[in-house]
Amino acid sequence: MKNNCTKCDSENNISSKFCSKCGYELPKIEPQNTKIEKPIKKGGRRGSKKKIAGIIFGIIAFGLAYFGTQQLFPNSDSLDKTLMKVASEINKTCPIMIDSETRLDNTISLPDKILQYNYTAINIVKDSLNIDDAKNQLEPNIINIVKNNPQMKTLKDYKTTFNYYYKDKNGKFLFIISVTPDKYE
Repeated sequence: MKNNCTKCDSENNISSKFCSKCGYELPKIEPQNTKIEKPIKKGGRRGSKKKIAGIIFGIIAFGLAYFGTQQLFPNSDSLDKTLMKVASEINKTCPIMIDSETRLDNTISLPDKILQYNYTAINIVKDSLNIDDAKNQLEPNIINIVKNNPQMKTLKDYKTTFNYYYKDKNGKFLFIISVTPDKYE
């Protein structure tokens, strides 16, 4: 693309500020937007169980993607420190919306090999939720993901406990789902 002088109509390089023939200041040319917009696909919504399972799987995979599993845990004595590093890496992108209803606020490493994900249900008030039903719906999906995710093998080999802590939009505790080694072995 060339930049034509408005005074003498000479062609100039696009990056030039002044005309190479007459020295007149050239007009500024903004780069063209070459971004191609993709159409938004329309379609049905996934079932809530599949959606929740996908979200949880994504978070777990995201956390483990920062580290190679062979290098993650050189020995069991350093597992708590390594879990702290994993939590720290995940927290660099937090808070993050998981879906239109759920936000991952942060991840923390607790003593005794516990990795905890802290979520907020952004459209839910504690008093309007049947807590037992919500927990009973989520728990089997979360346990299934922990059991079957090959990226979590090393964490499971070291008997890590995975906590999923939920609170409502006002910060009130809803429930915690704790996936202990006896649930995923």
